[in-house]
Amino acid sequence: MGNSTNANILLLIAAMLNALVAIAHLGCIAFGASWYRFFGAGEQMAVWAEQGNIKATIITLCISLVLFSWCVYAFSAAGLIIKLPLIKFALISITSIYLLRGIGGLFLIANPLGRASGFWLWSSIICLSFAIIHGIGLKQVWASL
Repeated sequence: MGNSTNANILLLIAAMLNALVAIAHLGCIAFGASWYRFFGAGEQMAVWAEQGNIKATIITLCISLVLFSWCVYAFSAAGLIIKLPLIKFALISITSIYLLRGIGGLFLIANPLGRASGFWLWSSIICLSFAIIHGIGLKQVWASL
């Protein structure tokens, strides 16, 4: 197990950001359609939540579980918990997914596919920021992984 005094600060921040976003997704499940709409999940998800359709819950729960697993991998790479298997692959994948989502969302601003252009802009900025934090943190610890 790692020592928190030697923890990589960027990967610690990355882990906390992943956890925060995972918790926000759980908030959508708990608080319903208004949260889905506020966070830009799309009208279909909000309608499903209003109707009590289990699809919204299952989709959102799966996203939250993925984000929590990313949190755990970032904590591991930061040196706060044991090294998990495939840690380099996992962190490269997480960083790449955030990067691709961030860049891809920028292309949807002009044609927002049922969402507000602002959703794509802000979510892309957030994803690109997460990619940078994960990527720089990963680069800093690469040799020790």
